[in-house]
Amino acid sequence: MLLRLAYDIQFDISAPVPMVALLNVHSSRVHDLLEPDELQTDPKLKLTYYTDGFGNRCTRFVAPAGKLRLSNSTLIQASDEPDEVNWGAREIAIEDLPHETLGYLLNSRYCEVDRFSNIAFELFGNCTPGWGRVQAICDWVHNKVAFNYQHARPTKTALDVYTERVGVCRDYQHLAITFCRALNIPARYATGYLGDIGVPVVLPMDFSAWFEVYLEGRWWTFDARNNRPRLARVLMATGRDASDVAMTTSFGRADLSHFFVQTEIEATDEVT
Repeated sequence: MLLRLAYDIQFDISAPVPMVALLNVHSSRVHDLLEPDELQTDPKLKLTYYTDGFGNRCTRFVAPAGKLRLSNSTLIQASDEPDEVNWGAREIAIEDLPHETLGYLLNSRYCEVDRFSNIAFELFGNCTPGWGRVQAICDWVHNKVAFNYQHARPTKTALDVYTERVGVCRDYQHLAITFCRALNIPARYATGYLGDIGVPVVLPMDFSAWFEVYLEGRWWTFDARNNRPRLARVLMATGRDASDVAMTTSFGRADLSHFFVQTEIEATDEVT
């Protein structure tokens, strides 16, 4: 299927402020793009591009005082199939894990792995290792945490989510990631586009969070918030947790004034 991806994000800025944006489609999906994927700024700014330590495509600029608009619209080829499922995928012993996955077993800003060792083994230690254990974690988080935008806050950690049992999509993923790491399963945070395709429509649209685990020699997609295979995920960035993949980071004050995200199937004019 063809997907139209777009965003329109606006800020009120009181004084010039350096910013970094992670708003591009991930490098692993660049070959699927059918149109340019370029950040547009209003006013026009000098943009510098780089790839961060997690492989994410980043844009760096200095925003002047006043109104700032960040926007883009692009077209991408997406699979007609939902997220892959492999119940036979096995856990990899720590000594056999690739070096680059080891950092995803450790504490990070929102994932206090050391606080969860006993909890994780009590809840999931007897689950069949591998895919079944990760799915049991997703089931538990999905069933025990209530979704509520009113309880979102930027400082909420996995331990807060476990204690309060309420949050938004990033909170579900942080808790599931922390459980996985506490059980020696590498897990990383992911963010991107996830439209309401094949499911009931939920408005307004937003960027979405999910997570990936390393099993059977590769990374696999899991989603403790939705807890079902979904169509048309488009990855933008991965990291240890949400702090590594913020859509924008401002080194000074930038007040969000408008936010719009679009993920829709693009109509075609094909004749059969």
